[in-house]
Amino acid sequence: MDKAYIMENSGRIIGYARVSTEDQHLDLQLNALKLAGCSVIFEDHGVSATSKNRPGFEQALIDLQAGDVFVVWKMDRAFRSLKNALDILEEFENRDVAFRCLTENIDTTTAMGKCMYQIRHAFSELERNLICERTKAGMEAARQRGVHLGRPKKLSHCQITNVQNLLQRQPGITPELIATQFGVSPRTIYRAISQNANIKERLAINAR
Repeated sequence: MDKAYIMENSGRIIGYARVSTEDQHLDLQLNALKLAGCSVIFEDHGVSATSKNRPGFEQALIDLQAGDVFVVWKMDRAFRSLKNALDILEEFENRDVAFRCLTENIDTTTAMGKCMYQIRHAFSELERNLICERTKAGMEAARQRGVHLGRPKKLSHCQITNVQNLLQRQPGITPELIATQFGVSPRTIYRAISQNANIKERLAINAR
């Protein structure tokens, strides 16, 4: 940080620390923030980054004043996404608040630091999107190969055939009785029936 900026922005250094679960500890972040010169540190303990209710973070944003520097140990401690990060950075610029990340060497008090901040988050967002696209493509390829995705089927193909045969050969039997025999819900049996138009029609006639 250059001397001109220090003279112009001689406010407080405000820290923020967060862990996602109750059994995690803030010690590492708190020690790093104190060494960075933070006079005030806000905390969220057992709060996910994706949560919209982060009392410590919200209070930090309220407390920040022009000339202050907002410091975090790592980017994902404070921001939910690239858009969230850029929105808050824009808010900081409007309020004359600087931002610094200790582990990722980001410091918006300089033009290069601000650029690196945007580039790092852009690539992180791109990586997440690419992973999502590859996952979807892999699932679609698996479907085309006939691979079943999602929860295991409650009835095998052979069992479904047996269910349909029972309904065709034993007119008095009901889907509810068959469900009891197979140890599944009647809804599962009705789904098996739906694959055979003749059985559906026969049950509809019997129900009249």
